[in-house]
Amino acid sequence: MDDTDLYRPHMTEAGLHATNEVSALNEFNQPVDSHIAVERALTLYIDKREIVTLMTLGNAPELLVLGWLRNQRLVKEIEQIKSIQVDWETESVAVTTRDGIDNLDSRLSKKTVTTGCGQGTVFGNLMDELDAISLPRPALKQSLIYRLLNHLNDVNDIYRQAGAVHGCALCHADQIDCFIEDVGRHNAVDAIAGFMWLNQVHGGERIFYTTGRLTSEMVIKVALMGVPVLLSRSGVTQMGLDIARRMGVILIARAKGRHFLVYQGGEQIVYDAIPPKIAHSARMRVS
Repeated sequence: MDDTDLYRPHMTEAGLHATNEVSALNEFNQPVDSHIAVERALTLYIDKREIVTLMTLGNAPELLVLGWLRNQRLVKEIEQIKSIQVDWETESVAVTTRDGIDNLDSRLSKKTVTTGCGQGTVFGNLMDELDAISLPRPALKQSLIYRLLNHLNDVNDIYRQAGAVHGCALCHADQIDCFIEDVGRHNAVDAIAGFMWLNQVHGGERIFYTTGRLTSEMVIKVALMGVPVLLSRSGVTQMGLDIARRMGVILIARAKGRHFLVYQGGEQIVYDAIPPKIAHSARMRVS
């Protein structure tokens, strides 16, 4: 489909710089210039009704809101959204729909605060939709994982400058389609969901990477986005693993350098780039 055929709501372009330069004192009591992440509150209104306040860097607010609506399953079709208007003076974003949202009160009545950094919020019962999802079962080469990790090291600009953020990426083979950094991994995954929805990108051949923990929320959202592979440099929770097994999501954690741990989907990994055992043993002794 040509980009000109894609429906796009009327949206502002209100992305802000994610870091500020400040002065700090180092261990020698000397002043040094440093960058810190800028955390901002953004209150979401749907058809003039206040819904939730998101804490965000504000570098991709429209994609964040679009993906949040999609991942919460509050809006089924992007054509239902007329506009997304971000106003940083009032720290708010106004979403206008065409016909309102059915059963909004009942959907908002069930609220779960997740373990995301800054605490994510999940409305409704997303688990009800999981049984209807059928994910593909791709074969994933070890060599591709290594190439992708090398590419990802080059794009985490905000983390290198300021730390205090999580990054998420949507990848096709060893190429990065979209990379988002935010104060919480739940925000970053929502922004990527917004990118996918806006550009009609399908998840079946994609890999989702996150710097954060593989929690139940992360696995649920990635499954709802149709992505069969979830890769992280951090660890995994028991509930995240349980849901990955239920959904058939390939779950790879502790991925850094040439090391990784496959917690689910090991039979789909093609081990075509196994590191030398000497190097592996030396690394294990050091750690």
